[in-house]
Amino acid sequence: NQYLCLLSFILLVVGQPAKSKRPKEPGENKIKPVNKRVKPKPPKMKERESADSSLKSQSILTQVMDKGHFQKVAATLSLSAGQSLELRCKGNNVTWSYPSYLDTFKDSRLSIKQLDRYGQLILTNSTAADTGEYSCWLQLCEGSECRKDEMKTGSTYIFFTDKEELFVPTPSYFEIVYLNPDKPAVIPCRVTAPSAKVTLHREFPAEEIETDGTDIIYDAKKGFIYQHPTSDHKGIVYCKAESQGAPQISIKYHLLYVEVPKGPPSTTIAASSSRARVSDSVQVICTVLGEPDVDVSFRWQYPWQESERPVIIQTFWRLINRGTGHTTRISKSVLLVEDFEARDAGSYICRGQNLQGETTVATKVELN
Repeated sequence: NQYLCLLSFILLVVGQPAKSKRPKEPGENKIKPVNKRVKPKPPKMKERESADSSLKSQSILTQVMDKGHFQKVAATLSLSAGQSLELRCKGNNVTWSYPSYLDTFKDSRLSIKQLDRYGQLILTNSTAADTGEYSCWLQLCEGSECRKDEMKTGSTYIFFTDKEELFVPTPSYFEIVYLNPDKPAVIPCRVTAPSAKVTLHREFPAEEIETDGTDIIYDAKKGFIYQHPTSDHKGIVYCKAESQGAPQISIKYHLLYVEVPKGPPSTTIAASSSRARVSDSVQVICTVLGEPDVDVSFRWQYPWQESERPVIIQTFWRLINRGTGHTTRISKSVLLVEDFEARDAGSYICRGQNLQGETTVATKVELN
């Protein structure tokens, strides 16, 4: 009897659902289509991280629109010359970059401010010359040392269109472009309207230069790019642009072919005389031959330098033509000792330095 009671209890508690079971209809186990919304699966971690980082790199820069509206900037913007521009960059330590000539001329139309939560750039009464890249980034600082936060940047290239100025104005009417065989050369005839049709022309013989998209390409943000310059490309060229009106001509560009060995500067030194008498004037000249667009700096070491012996040092450079279509830059530093004294006799050492290194040369001047 105890066994029957226990069995009845189990059937009462557990077995009841079994009573509701019914025979399955044929085909009941088949999946039937339903209009159920399926939640999309989140991307894998690597995909999500790359997506987040690309968004984050552009998320801190916004443009202030009319009536206080904000808009994330695209890679390029087109505004009419005369419009005002306001950009904001999120963060409490923001650095800005913009067309360099605005700094050169200390333009009062440009205003940069750092507020509590964002940096602000305002440009009023814009002109075609303001066309260029505008970017910002956050600075990460530890003590007095700061570095750029690569994950928090923003950038946009802005065309300030002006039908009277299809080419971005430049301060000169003639520019030199150096053609180096181991790096691309840019003829910087940038336009203010991205839709303008631009062609490249040689002055003599008068002809249009074909832009094949491989060796010579055009980028509205940079100009014409010679990917592999050769001596055949040297000469005077200009650009022509058309956009719903009469064509316009750019300034002229003089293309000079350069072929100078890479490395530390080729430095020489010579004195106006190896022997000098008391009260003579003595010149020591340090000379460097190098690439036309590579700056050279000079450092001197001479007798009685530590006692602040007064000397005159002048540094200058000029371009020279080597007669084969090649152009080099000659840089000189001249040290002048007036009223030569016995203590001035000794070694004069010059150090010429460029981006590739430093070369040291020396000469002696003795008392006669």
